[in-house]
Amino acid sequence: MRIAGIILLVVGLLMILTTGFNLVTKKKVADFGPVEITKEEKNPVIWSPAVGIVVLAAGIGLIAFDRNKK
Repeated sequence: MRIAGIILLVVGLLMILTTGFNLVTKKKVADFGPVEITKEEKNPVIWSPAVGIVVLAAGIGLIAFDRNKK
């Protein structure tokens, strides 16, 4: 449980510091034999910093629960 809490703690901190990222995908537009035309599309993945705070709190809770168990 402690390892999961540490992982959630780190992920929560990263989610607070960065509020999203761009996912780049390539889409085939046309294919003329040996010539292929592709287009790069940017798909943003965005979350609220409040989600990071919730994940951070869950990590702290898991670490605290693991210490109380011992």
